[in-house]
Amino acid sequence: MVDGRGLREIPTQLQHIRLRCIMSRSIDNAAIEQSARQILSKHTQIGDIASLSPQQDLYAAGLTSFAAVQVMLALESAFDLVFPAEMLNKRSFQTLDAIVGSVIQASGHRKAA
Repeated sequence: MVDGRGLREIPTQLQHIRLRCIMSRSIDNAAIEQSARQILSKHTQIGDIASLSPQQDLYAAGLTSFAAVQVMLALESAFDLVFPAEMLNKRSFQTLDAIVGSVIQASGHRKAA
């Protein structure tokens, strides 16, 4: 069951992606990347998020460790999942491709209802 506690904090576009993913329980790579770009835009000082390639190093682009934690928490909220301890490292959030892979891998670790 999906609760609405965190929905007000997530932009409307993310709400639709989150609900689509929760309802289907399948996560689309393009939707994850789109959400990650929106989350990076909101929680980081990285300039032009739209121009980042999926393989570009986000830390070199300006991602700080504090912002990475905020991004991680926003991803957990947006996709209703929990990143396991072994994924809490720089590599998991270093590129958009890494974020997509991390969300897919963590999708088996849904939040407790």
